[in-house]
Amino acid sequence: MSVRGVGDNGAVRRITEVGEEVLGRPCQEVTEFGTPALARLIDDMFVTMGIADGAGLAANQVGVGLRLFVYDCPDDHGVRHTGHIVNPVLELPAPGDRRLVDEYEGCLSVPGAGMVVPRTDRAVVRGFDQSGSPVVVEGTGYFARCLQHESDHLLGHTYLDRLSKRDRKEALRQMAEHRDEVFALRAEKTADLGR
Repeated sequence: MSVRGVGDNGAVRRITEVGEEVLGRPCQEVTEFGTPALARLIDDMFVTMGIADGAGLAANQVGVGLRLFVYDCPDDHGVRHTGHIVNPVLELPAPGDRRLVDEYEGCLSVPGAGMVVPRTDRAVVRGFDQSGSPVVVEGTGYFARCLQHESDHLLGHTYLDRLSKRDRKEALRQMAEHRDEVFALRAEKTADLGR
């Protein structure tokens, strides 16, 4: 990929799975911007997300408890949105102005499973880029869903937390059934990449 910040030089990291402690606790604010370590983490996250065919990836999904996520996600009009946001704050439309949409949602930390989750059709995330400059990201449709999903991760939640007990059980059953084939595909893509 040629988009700056899309991890041309990154390394593939292990994706954490639901049930691991780092996914279940709120992430810490990033306090140091412009560091080589932060740039490397962002590059690694882009490569890892690409290998796993994800639309977004939060830092705690690679075992790092920092408030940061990356995304490479289309909206409902086919426009591709690619970037990262540090210390994001999610803003949703007021209850009277929001429209909930029930759509299928998956998660790289719940490999091989997917369920219908209600999300608002619009979202705004305010935060910073890796050098500390303010960033505002607005999303509609599928991209709005991505922004909400990744923001949830940074609060210590997965989409499973938004499901009924029955649907959560079904998602975990799907994961148990398909997990190994998802991991095999990721391993094959990693080997092809040579990382």
